[in-house]
Amino acid sequence: MTRRPISSDLVGLEFPVTRQTWSSKDTMLYALGVGARPADDLDYVYEGRGPKVLPTYAVIPGGTALGGMMRAVEMRLEMLLHGEQSIELVRPLPPEASVEVTGRITEVWDKGKAAVLGVESVARDADGDLFRTHATLFVRGAGGFGGERGPSAGDVEVVPDRAPDIVARLDTRPEQGAVYRLSGDRNPIHIDPEFARMGGFDAPFMHGLCTYGIVGRAVLRELCADDPAAFRSFGGRFADRVQYGDTIVTKIWRTGDGEAIVQGETGDGRVVLSQARTTFAAVG
Repeated sequence: MTRRPISSDLVGLEFPVTRQTWSSKDTMLYALGVGARPADDLDYVYEGRGPKVLPTYAVIPGGTALGGMMRAVEMRLEMLLHGEQSIELVRPLPPEASVEVTGRITEVWDKGKAAVLGVESVARDADGDLFRTHATLFVRGAGGFGGERGPSAGDVEVVPDRAPDIVARLDTRPEQGAVYRLSGDRNPIHIDPEFARMGGFDAPFMHGLCTYGIVGRAVLRELCADDPAAFRSFGGRFADRVQYGDTIVTKIWRTGDGEAIVQGETGDGRVVLSQARTTFAAVG
């Protein structure tokens, strides 16, 4: 396949349909990758309890659309940063599945010194639609192609001017990235110091989607009583890097029935997941 240069003409480009399968081994490994531990999360890491599947696992099979975009579009791996991620679940994810994933480019923005590309994926199994994902990639050094600048960070809702209703703290481990990457995101910038320096970083740092999964675990526990069937959607913007060993503090503001604004921070107060929202069903 000939890779195409980044331009506004890419909007609407569809990728070949892929078939993705997973087993309970895959979903349990993902749970460990986003910090689940037997003492608190046994249902997600032990086949004797199902296992349940973390809703944010959808980013793994849904991420094949990102792979399709990287194969179709000219971009340098070391210059990529994950910009935003959202998921919308139609049904709880099963621990064993085979799905067809369709993907397409939804937007291309010219930020001057960088380009932003958005991609959407839809996964379907024998019973119909299972989930939808949307992600953006921030490609440093790829702007200036004459496209529209697109929305700015100030165009979206910010956290309420009051104390959060819920605060949850979850620790990360030094080996977090080494475990998370086994679920499929093998970008060496998250494990190889030399490759990280090539990208302009002092050291490897945690996958944005690992941070997303950790905050998603807090949302699931605090708003859904740890019931994946109550988890409807979750999306946010990656605002800063997380270092291995950081504590991730999830702050939640309820804004209505089944709706909340979410923000992820490090223990020292740096915002790492911003402009995040979730929807959920009432439990109990």
